[in-house]
Amino acid sequence: MSGSERREQLIHISRTLFAEKGFDGTSIEEIAATAQVSKPVVYEHFGGKEGVYAVVVDREMQKLLGMITEGLAASHSLVKLERAALALLQYIEESSEGFRILVRDSHAASGTGTFASLINEIASQVEDVLADEFSARGYDPKLAPMYAQMLVGMVALTGQWWLDVRKPGREEVAAHLVNLAWNGLTGLNPSPSITAMTRGHSATPVRPRTTSEKELRELEKAREKELKEAEKARQKELKEAEKARVRELKERERLLKEAEKAREREEKIRQREARLAERAARLEQVDHPE
Repeated sequence: MSGSERREQLIHISRTLFAEKGFDGTSIEEIAATAQVSKPVVYEHFGGKEGVYAVVVDREMQKLLGMITEGLAASHSLVKLERAALALLQYIEESSEGFRILVRDSHAASGTGTFASLINEIASQVEDVLADEFSARGYDPKLAPMYAQMLVGMVALTGQWWLDVRKPGREEVAAHLVNLAWNGLTGLNPSPSITAMTRGHSATPVRPRTTSEKELRELEKAREKELKEAEKARQKELKEAEKARVRELKERERLLKEAEKAREREEKIRQREARLAERAARLEQVDHPE
């Protein structure tokens, strides 16, 4: 197994253990034993349990944020909301272990990568969307940050609840979330479903929905703009992924240097112990000649 393959194996194993037992309940010994390697191998790749935990959390953060950011790249505000909610539920469904790690324990080893900081980052993007909508409708755009926190908090807490219950299906949950956020309690639709545009974006088919002509015209008009924005988002994501790869390579190089220094120290200690043993043997011969 190559070094990169071993690293990915350790990350995968650690992800499962952290999801099941949390940071404090997982040990380096358990990670090494599950991977059938010695503890020094884990230290060589990550420097310790904190190192592998930080990598796991960062990967989950970037995956979830990327999915939601892609959803927010849509042009129509309703579609933005639908796709963002659906992205969170899709992440929970497909990466349950990762979501459990993010919401279970925000350990200091994760640095700034906590679920709360992730929610704040998503809220900052939603804030921009709401600010534009508020301005267009004559509302005070200064209220957008507060409404963004309300909206994202509602979706995030619903996601935590849905993590265990898993009923109804994710698209139905997303439709009801958007129903409440878009229509409010006084204008709830008794039978909500996601729009045709978002349905086409989803991997799971849902029942047909009648869409108004006005909405269809708006969505069709926004299609070309959305594609351009999605391409920009994709290019940005590629650049961020490249930066992350460079950071990871630098971190790996640093850990390898530290491991090499540790091996050099161990070798010096071994040589010193050998010299001491040799000297003791000579003294023994002097004190007790044959």
